[in-house]
Amino acid sequence: MKSPLPVRNGVNATRLRLPRAGEGPWLTVMDYVLFRFGHVDPDGIVQRFEDGEVVALDGSAFTPHTPLGLHEFLWYYRDLPTEPRLPVEESIIFQDEHLVAVDKPHFLPTTPGGRYVQESALVRLRNRLNNPDLIPMHRLDRATAGVVLFSTNPDSRGAYQVLFEKRRIKKTYQAVSVIPEDRLEWTMGTFPSVFKNRMAKEKGYLLSRVTEGAANARTRISVRAVGQSQDSRYGTAVLWDLDPLTGKTHQLRVHLAALGCCILHDPFYPVLLDEAPDDYSRPLQLLASSISFVDPFTKQERRFESGLALAAAPISEARG
Repeated sequence: MKSPLPVRNGVNATRLRLPRAGEGPWLTVMDYVLFRFGHVDPDGIVQRFEDGEVVALDGSAFTPHTPLGLHEFLWYYRDLPTEPRLPVEESIIFQDEHLVAVDKPHFLPTTPGGRYVQESALVRLRNRLNNPDLIPMHRLDRATAGVVLFSTNPDSRGAYQVLFEKRRIKKTYQAVSVIPEDRLEWTMGTFPSVFKNRMAKEKGYLLSRVTEGAANARTRISVRAVGQSQDSRYGTAVLWDLDPLTGKTHQLRVHLAALGCCILHDPFYPVLLDEAPDDYSRPLQLLASSISFVDPFTKQERRFESGLALAAAPISEARG
């Protein structure tokens, strides 16, 4: 459903579903909006309706007296708070008429959410490239750094979306774990291998769970390097190459934690820590290192690689 309002300052208008007439005590659309959001800014809501800034799908403006039941949705622009700029910067790896490949840093959200709207990769890039049609083809957690693909052209977007839907996109990751010396032999002798289990994610619950039953989550894990961490705060570190063969929520984090090799600075697994302010000296040591696919238009293979590195990776590059 296309918004009747254009993107403004890199941000989409907000859509709200309206109840049918008789589904509540509200007689007008404005009555319902005041019921939902009047505790935030009642005067501002009334002013929006009086100024014709709240619109229906056909672009017509709601008035303070428009009755419920005539429209299913409304759109309006939220008043956005001033956001301090996050001290991290995205970089563009590649750009053409169809795609933008971006190196997203740790701590920057891919898309607006919660307290981050302007400070998201999507809104930053829309404003930077002056392209309101830009949308992400997939997402990375705010804590994860690495390659993200954005579509720049609505006319070609569907062809790339099909690649994701049919799992014709190959993604690779790197991660760092800190391990005790007595696990070195086990680490070097166990991998490469494919780790698999059954995972489930309940709506509204932050974490994924490991459950009984046939495996539905599989990751190919290999050791890229083992040695003293480049970060003097840590001892022996392992740099993993991770190839997710399935796409479950938090799959890589769950799998390494299940092996007793949790990703360094992971606040979720194996133990959920209390929410804390961002510590930019301790980013999650997980990186989306590359993404590759056969381009649906050129039929040529494309591969985009991150230029970022994990700060706690081993000094040694010896492979296991």
